[in-house]
Amino acid sequence: MKLVIQRVRRASVSVGGEVCGECGKGLMMLLGVADGDTRADAEALARKAVNLRIFSDGEDKMNLSVKDIGGEALVVSNFTLLANYKKGNRPDYMGAAKPDTANELYGYFVSLVERELNKVGTGAFGEHMEIEISADGPVTVVMDSRELSVKK
Repeated sequence: MKLVIQRVRRASVSVGGEVCGECGKGLMMLLGVADGDTRADAEALARKAVNLRIFSDGEDKMNLSVKDIGGEALVVSNFTLLANYKKGNRPDYMGAAKPDTANELYGYFVSLVERELNKVGTGAFGEHMEIEISADGPVTVVMDSRELSVKK
């Protein structure tokens, strides 16, 4: 499972010109579910993401998590994070989980983040989406559940 986190002032996602999810100050998260990922992967990434200290404290040091600041999140499913670009110039996405599995794990990940934060917006799984963000920093962190201690 791959997760790209951006610290944002605000973010929104739209489908067909209609906003379907948004957040204020907090985290914009793009989640890619790989073939073979489990709930343990979602749990490890969600735990790490909401506790990641990438917000500034009173001394302007990145010492606070999104939970610490009472921040929000927007979580959008993005299978293209699993792109294999080693051969040729057209990436393949064979490493991404099948849609049913990916949607279930995406929903589970969102539910875990919702337990920790006051507001969590989401995208529309499987739809073409437009995302608008006001990045803060910029601060961007890329995570892979396979690099965390995941008990399967």
